[in-house]
Amino acid sequence: MQKQILVAVDGSSMSNAALKEAIELARERQAKVRVIHVVDSPYTYPDVLYGQFSADLEAVRKAWREAGQKVLDQAVAMAREGGVHPESALLESDAKRLSSLIIEEAQRWGADLIVVGTHGRRGLEGIWLGSVAEGVARTAPVSVLLVRGRR
Repeated sequence: MQKQILVAVDGSSMSNAALKEAIELARERQAKVRVIHVVDSPYTYPDVLYGQFSADLEAVRKAWREAGQKVLDQAVAMAREGGVHPESALLESDAKRLSSLIIEEAQRWGADLIVVGTHGRRGLEGIWLGSVAEGVARTAPVSVLLVRGRR
């Protein structure tokens, strides 16, 4: 039975559905929950940023962190409203794959279940868009619950 549930959120309806499922499981199993949000680093795309506009990358990084913290704060509030008092963490990609960071955090924290939302895209749409959820499901050393949200 899972006692440490890590849930990754991005503010989408899919991740909110995953968070609701993690809250429910945590209440049922009296498990701990850790909510994480991964901010993609602007240093990953400097040529794109500079090609589009002149920007101070530190200002962009700060804005992305602030936006990520808002997503995380909303998720924590949602968990508390659901009767769960989670830990939380804001992570930054620094050019790593988001799925890899989620798995690394799950291992570091000792999670025995990772919960992520998925669009459930298939075919060419899924291939072209890629999927953080798919990357987590394929490479995680612990159980993964994929929760399909509404589009």
